[in-house]
Amino acid sequence: MEPPKSGNTWLGLSSDPLPVDEASHWASDPSTGAIVTFSGVARNHSDGRDNVTVLEYEAYEQQVTPRFEAIAKHARSQWPSIVKIVMLHRIGKVEIGDSAVVIVVSSPHRDHAFEASRFCIDTLKSTVPIWKREIWESGESWGLEPQHIKEIDEVVDEGEVPR
Repeated sequence: MEPPKSGNTWLGLSSDPLPVDEASHWASDPSTGAIVTFSGVARNHSDGRDNVTVLEYEAYEQQVTPRFEAIAKHARSQWPSIVKIVMLHRIGKVEIGDSAVVIVVSSPHRDHAFEASRFCIDTLKSTVPIWKREIWESGESWGLEPQHIKEIDEVVDEGEVPR
């Protein structure tokens, strides 16, 4: 997964390990005083599921990039000082301890970088059609319950993510 040669937004979906350090480095710019990197890491448990051994992600791939683009566009309109945005997500099997999702936001000041990063990950989780399967010692599931994919405006209007 390579960063874009131009532009200030790097979006991607990959079956390969995510380039967390490279994404943070790419987001650096002389005009930025803050780079916030969020790396969602596969863990060995979840609610009521001890000893998770496998995590696997599946996506409706044709919809991922357009939705990532819409999230980035909304973030930039909400926090106009944002310089660069990275949103990368894994598909396929993800080993425990590996990054499943990376969000990086750079801006001149930390408040906007933190707020926009939180907005990007929270909105991604509720608006982008990516599903997680877990396998643990006594079962497996593609999630605790079916996920209703929402539109970005719907999530913002309902106050589910920061504005």
